[in-house]
Amino acid sequence: MIDRWFYVKALGGVDAELRRAGHDLVLYNLGGPGGDRDRAFRRSMLRHRVDALVLLSLVLDETERTELELTRHPMVVIGGPAPGLRNVGVDDAEVSRLAVDHLVSLGHRRIAYMGGQDEDGMNVAVPYLRRDGFVDAMAAHGLAVPEELMVDGRFSFAGGLVAGERLLAAGDRPTAVCCASDEMALGVLLAAQRAGLSVPGDLSVIGIDGHEYGATVGLTTVAQDPEAQGRTAARIVLAEVDGTSAPAVGPAPVELVVRDTTAPPAPRA
Repeated sequence: MIDRWFYVKALGGVDAELRRAGHDLVLYNLGGPGGDRDRAFRRSMLRHRVDALVLLSLVLDETERTELELTRHPMVVIGGPAPGLRNVGVDDAEVSRLAVDHLVSLGHRRIAYMGGQDEDGMNVAVPYLRRDGFVDAMAAHGLAVPEELMVDGRFSFAGGLVAGERLLAAGDRPTAVCCASDEMALGVLLAAQRAGLSVPGDLSVIGIDGHEYGATVGLTTVAQDPEAQGRTAARIVLAEVDGTSAPAVGPAPVELVVRDTTAPPAPRA
């Protein structure tokens, strides 16, 4: 889980802010469903002395949440909302809306969506929020989303490639694909290349996140800054540890970055 782009960047921001304030970062990887959470959570994290907790896209069951609350540690979540806990992150419905609005403004109407749960089963809320944001944004433009255009890319490059190959092999393929992560979008770009399709001539592709590899290949994206989110989360818990006022928590900024992978759709023959 912690080798994924978003988590690496967010942890870098947390660590930088903690070191600046003279604190150390202790990392606990609880893993996804099926992992040895009891050992990592109850026997390690809760038994060691820590001043505060920064949770990355972590889904807690009711018992775990209760046990954390009993520690009375300052806590904040990065990368997706968790019930009863403060969250530092983007408005995931809004980022989907920005992506859809961009594609529709170019003239696209048959737009596919690639999402699904991530392969580690960690990031549960974000995929649903981005999917629902996409559907709502399409509806706001009077556009339906056929079931065959909603595909699962597993929030990974490999998943995006496999799902993209299936999607583009269909008879009535979309003119654009909106991907819920840049990693999936990069997979779609390779799938298009293998299918002999031109991007953006035959197919427009947009991602979400702002992965540096996307900049390298000219991917249009809705970019966020997970490192800055990590710094913000660290400042929030540090303020509580120090007994000062914590910064207000609001949606993290995002930016539509238009590059080379989106253009008006080619005229239908």
